[in-house]
Amino acid sequence: MALKIRLARGGSKKRPFYSVVIADARAPRDGRFVEKIGSYDPRLPKDSEFRVQIDAEKASEWLRKGAQPTERVARFLSKIELDGKPLVEWAHGNNPNKGEPGKKAQERAEEKAEKAKAAAEAAAAPAEEEAPAAEEAPAEEATSE
Repeated sequence: MALKIRLARGGSKKRPFYSVVIADARAPRDGRFVEKIGSYDPRLPKDSEFRVQIDAEKASEWLRKGAQPTERVARFLSKIELDGKPLVEWAHGNNPNKGEPGKKAQERAEEKAEKAKAAAEAAAAPAEEEAPAAEEAPAEEATSE
């Protein structure tokens, strides 16, 4: 049984409240869990001591048993120190491609750029053809007189 230390959502609509729980990785997010070890209230200010409350003793016990924290919970546990060192070593992730659009969006952008280029060429080509035609027309009138 693979155990996770994760958040289980509670609270009502538009008023989130999370419990930090130990659960089987296959269980639903808000479903069955083994033990509740803390809480997280995102509506409180970031400097509030009640925003994140986790029992460090229970968390370290479950980490020793092999429970894996999720990314968000690992961030919380990295700020909790037990015996002078953090419970979990957490480093900020590096995703250099995060801001780039997906494959389909890139293809659509390329198609749009090609259409714009074709439209610009089409607009420029008739303008060039009309200019010599306009010059020839007065010459024809002068010869017919």
